[in-house]
Amino acid sequence: MVITAAHLPAIVALIAGILILLMPRLLNFVVAIYLIFIGLVGLGVFKALHF
Repeated sequence: MVITAAHLPAIVALIAGILILLMPRLLNFVVAIYLIFIGLVGLGVFKALHF
């Protein structure tokens, strides 16, 4: 399986969900990182870096 930019939000969401289940106190931190990451992906920051 080839991981592309389209897969990144799903992978990040999966990791965030697992972290929230394991450590519920990290919910705000995980959500904040997720929202920042999705915002950067939406702005195309990672395409400029050739990821």
